[in-house]
This record gives sequence, structure tokens and C-alpha cells, in this order.
Amino acid sequence: MSKYPIEERNPGERQLTVRVLAMPADTNPSGHIFGGWLMSQVDIAGSIVAMQVADARVVTVAVHDFQFEKPVHVGDLVSCYAEIERMGTTSIRVKVEVYAERDRNPHTVGRVAVASITYVGLDEHSKPKKLL
Repeated sequence: MSKYPIEERNPGERQLTVRVLAMPADTNPSGHIFGGWLMSQVDIAGSIVAMQVADARVVTVAVHDFQFEKPVHVGDLVSCYAEIERMGTTSIRVKVEVYAERDRNPHTVGRVAVASITYVGLDEHSKPKKLL
């Protein structure tokens, strides 16, 4: 048995891919977590699922939708859940939902953002890789 067991799952199933604590260095002038910081976390979260499915490295080619539903505050535990929305010949569209746990209280978890991002798998020559 591995020291660090990995949960069995089908590639592309909804899964927790990023969990991070929002810190003071990540704030905008109004004191909320900067939207660009959250977008970066979402891009990382989506790419993890895309890489699993593509079995290759991937690049972000489009952000189709990104909705900030509620602000993220310093100290929030931010969790990104990603799942495959659609597969193309060389591309993978991933839906990422973002939740924040306020005040380190598991009863205060709520969705704060949702996004849809497309990644393209690349071969060893950095050319689009056929996925299907």
C-alpha cells in the first residue's frame, strides 16, 4: 500500500483539484481577493483534469465563461472542483466550480465562482495532439 494513496476515479469525473487559503498578499485595493488570483487558481484546477484526460501537457486556449458570484475574503479556504464538459478532437472543455469556506467553518461553504475553459493537448513537438 502506498504511503500516499490516490483515490480511484475515472478521468474527467468531477474532482477537487485545487485547495488553497486566500492570503492578504492576494487582495485588491478594496480588500477582497483579487479576481486575477482566483482566475489563476481556476486555470490550474481545470488544467489538472485536462492533463489527466489528454495524457499529455495542455495549454489554455479559451475562457468561455467566468462568473464571479461572491467575493473571496482573506482567510477563506478556496476549493476548486473540475470536470470535463466536452471533448473535441484536440481540445477539452472543463467546468470549474469554486467554493469558499468562511472563517474556517465547514457550515459556511458557498459557491463563489464558476468557469468554463478550453485546453488543447500538445504532443512532444508542441503541436495539437489528437485526443479521440
